[in-house]
Amino acid sequence: MNNVLLTLVMPDELAQEMKDLLLSRPDLIKGFTASHAEGRGATVELVEAGELVDGYALRTVIRSVGSETAMREIIALIKQELPRAHTYFWLVPIIDMGSL
Repeated sequence: MNNVLLTLVMPDELAQEMKDLLLSRPDLIKGFTASHAEGRGATVELVEAGELVDGYALRTVIRSVGSETAMREIIALIKQELPRAHTYFWLVPIIDMGSL
């Protein structure tokens, strides 16, 4: 089975709940990297006054590599456990990976 990169982009206020959900399934996700980002564009809802002034909303990005089957199971789990997560995701194939 080929590995894929799963990227999740979510509102900051959801990040801890998402991390907890991912950590609850070590059988599917061996680990992940989380970082902060600025959400911009037509699909990003700006609500707070500061967001309207700055033109972006704070987001958290979580990335994990695993089998396509496992990453699709994670997506299904998120849909089931966090149905209103307002989380964007994408999967991309991994050409090569390793440790240097």
